[in-house]
Amino acid sequence: MAGRLAAVPELTTAGFTTPSPPLSVYRESIRSVAVSGGKITATVFSHSGNTEHSRSGDSGSGASGSYPSNNSGSGSSSGSVHAAAADYGAHELTKIARRMVSDGYTQRMVSAFEYGSGSDRALEAWFFELDVDWVLQLPDGDGSWRQFQIQDLVKRWIRAFITIVASIKEVAINVHEATAVAQFGKASIAKMFVFIDAITFASKEEKLRAVLDMYICVSSAEQMFSPEVQVKFMGLSKKIFMDIGGSLPREVKRLSKAIYSTVMEVRAFVEEDDSWAIEIPRGRGDIHRNTWLMVNCIKSMQDKARHHETEYLRGLIADSVRYLKDLLLRKSEQCSDQSLRYLFLLNNSYLVAMMVEPWSLMVESWSRDEWRPAPECLKYMNEYLHVSWGHVQSHIPKMAFMDGYLDGSRRRLHMLFCMLAPLQHRKNTASLAKFESAFHKTYEAQKFWKVPNPQLRDELRRTIIERVVSGYRCYLEKHPKLEKQVRGGSGSSSPDVFEEMLGELFEG
Repeated sequence: MAGRLAAVPELTTAGFTTPSPPLSVYRESIRSVAVSGGKITATVFSHSGNTEHSRSGDSGSGASGSYPSNNSGSGSSSGSVHAAAADYGAHELTKIARRMVSDGYTQRMVSAFEYGSGSDRALEAWFFELDVDWVLQLPDGDGSWRQFQIQDLVKRWIRAFITIVASIKEVAINVHEATAVAQFGKASIAKMFVFIDAITFASKEEKLRAVLDMYICVSSAEQMFSPEVQVKFMGLSKKIFMDIGGSLPREVKRLSKAIYSTVMEVRAFVEEDDSWAIEIPRGRGDIHRNTWLMVNCIKSMQDKARHHETEYLRGLIADSVRYLKDLLLRKSEQCSDQSLRYLFLLNNSYLVAMMVEPWSLMVESWSRDEWRPAPECLKYMNEYLHVSWGHVQSHIPKMAFMDGYLDGSRRRLHMLFCMLAPLQHRKNTASLAKFESAFHKTYEAQKFWKVPNPQLRDELRRTIIERVVSGYRCYLEKHPKLEKQVRGGSGSSSPDVFEEMLGELFEG
């Protein structure tokens, strides 16, 4: 009968048998599809929803129409089925799924699952062709699949899942055996989700990326079988979409919980890590490895949310950023050197701003500034400058008390100044000696401290020069005798030398 599921090729008096193991006709094609994270746009069918009129001829002919990339499918009156697959290789995988239906292979798998001697054997053959036969070994505790990298396993899982969804969708439009198709689809999907609980062996960062990719993939599939899509169909096809669509929200929720629990595992790890007090001084202010771990996890969520915007991910991202900022502030208290503490906070906060809050570093188009720190970065920079260089700057002698007098009895003041000038000169000389000593002491203590970001490093050097060396230079220019004394010696305390020294700071 036209539109019926294709018969299994081998028959016995007992009825249908499961098909012989396939010859990897589709397996290699599926393997060759490149998978990249992103969004699979929900399928929207533009025809009236009554598919009875399209059931003519071969089950794979002309029912689904074109599959344009990056097309929402809205508003077309051509009667074609519009779907978009921006990433994860969905466009190419859908082509393969259609070929499987056109060749009758998917229909034979459905028949073998329903009528064959064993549904498990049918799924084994089906999953082998999808390149995920190892998924069926997971409940038995077979660990041979662990030899593969988690990223490779997730890519294979995503390819298979997209192919399953696309195949079932394609078959649903053209068959009468709605119950068989729905049962086969739900059984395939249920077997696939065993993998979620099996990836505990991966590192926390890898696990988070894995469940995020799976979450986006399954969420997109949920949209493809959503009630908004179901209303486009009537009769048996609608029943299949309802049955499959009803099972997916549960799996999306399951993956949401997996994402949350993984993020909580990462937080617990960095919170309980007792290396902070050792690593901060040892790193000389550099970015802590736990900061990188948290930032990479947040970035993974942001990358997925950019393609598949959900309130759930947005909330988890915002909460994780707040947590990381608070964590850095609390853990920095374990550093007894306040200068190093604030440099650590500056470096790590700048990484957070640059990687997960880049908008906080953007400079307005009308501004002449080339750099604008985030509020936290500016706060920690000022704290560092105050603690590290404030006492150095305080030793620069104040201007002679004659400076600034514009009115009054200038003659008497001048006479008084001349009497006190030698004393003031000795006082200024002593203050300069303290300034030079404090400068060298601070410089030597921080000479090998680290500011890894070049832009931040240059900005910090420039600010120190402006606050410390520029004031020193200005004072010497107003006191030629002192300037001559400084430059007439070894020259090691001249403003130019100090500026050159500061230009070597923070290289690590």
